[in-house]
Amino acid sequence: MNGTEVGLGGVAVLLVLILLRIPIGISLITVSFGGIWVLLGARPAWGILTAIPYDFASSWALTSVPMFLLMGFFCYQAGLTTGLFDAARKWLSVLPGGLAIASIFGSAGFAAVTGSSVACAAAMGKIAVPEMLRYGYDNRLATGTVAAAGTIGALIPPSIIMIIYGIFAQVPITQLFLGGIVAGLLTTAGYVAVVLIVSAVRPDFAPPVKERVSYAERISALGDVWPVLLLIAGVFGGLFSGIFTPTEAGAAGALLSAVIAAVKRTLTWTAIRSALSETARTTAAIFVIAIGASLLTRFLTLSGAGKFLSSYVIALGADPLTLLLGIALMYLVLGMFLEPIGAMLLTIPILMPVMDSTGMSLVWFGVVLTKFLEIGMITPPIGLNVFVIKGVVGDLATTTRIFSGVLWFLIADLVVVAALMAFPEIVLYLPSLIK
Repeated sequence: MNGTEVGLGGVAVLLVLILLRIPIGISLITVSFGGIWVLLGARPAWGILTAIPYDFASSWALTSVPMFLLMGFFCYQAGLTTGLFDAARKWLSVLPGGLAIASIFGSAGFAAVTGSSVACAAAMGKIAVPEMLRYGYDNRLATGTVAAAGTIGALIPPSIIMIIYGIFAQVPITQLFLGGIVAGLLTTAGYVAVVLIVSAVRPDFAPPVKERVSYAERISALGDVWPVLLLIAGVFGGLFSGIFTPTEAGAAGALLSAVIAAVKRTLTWTAIRSALSETARTTAAIFVIAIGASLLTRFLTLSGAGKFLSSYVIALGADPLTLLLGIALMYLVLGMFLEPIGAMLLTIPILMPVMDSTGMSLVWFGVVLTKFLEIGMITPPIGLNVFVIKGVVGDLATTTRIFSGVLWFLIADLVVVAALMAFPEIVLYLPSLIK
């Protein structure tokens, strides 16, 4: 076999391993190492396996990943975000479906201090779902709202997916963050519209909250939101004003969240231990997948398969719209079976040359790609956010009921994606201001 055939065979084996439910990081590393061994022999394969993990993990830019994770876990463990839903509830409960809308805004606020949609869904699920069910909300609307709203966590900065995409695609992370803000706000607006429509069509799904909340109570509730507002202002004010880089912003955010928690007297040793432990576990899982993707990139380059696949796609002569629709379909399918970072890193080595050849903005593509990946988090049969919510609510709702509730929000997601694809300037306007 020539190099290209070895490379294509490796891709086929990789897909088989993934279908067999082998962890994607292990699959990537195993196939890449075995493929390089076949191409170059055992000694070069071991040399590459030794060098690439160190070269990748020692990248200065990657230090922002554990730091932003630590910031989010400090906020969660120290209870800095607990006031978000309560404040939103007191201000928005008068609206049709007000508690569901409060859940969406609470998730958007939580998204600004953590880059994980899973963490966002888990945190809001523990707080918001029982509250909605207590007021008589249909469990499909209650659970579906929080599962979908959790995906905002990967769009509104800091987004771990965008950080890793920016490093691999060599795109300024600050510009990705700015584009993600617009996409996240559009998604939030779309989800709110869904709740308003469902509440109007099926009032029994979201009974009015008869609790009277005084203006003084609403103002008082805003006092519990100050930790998140201060953190957002400190991190993103410093980031976008140029005081520190995106890499340094993660460390600044982690430090600021710890200081705020200490001032509030919620930074216990248990909270510190839990935050550090969860950060280490999550970072390790992300890095194993990312190192596997780096090895796959090297394998595809050495074999020529990456260039062959990219050239084949380019040679099809598809217009940009057809190409984008094909990419959209691919990610929607991958999202049903793979977690977002794995799906992204599996495909970037092949797609980047294709995107370069079309002249499309890699900033815009990164934001749209993030949106596609997050849609996969609530898409049957393996919508990870859905199973996170199921784990949180237990017997209060079946998995089928949660997926049923999510379907309404998938329609809003498709509308948002269509808008982002039809009008790229929606994403690119804010990034263009800092060029």
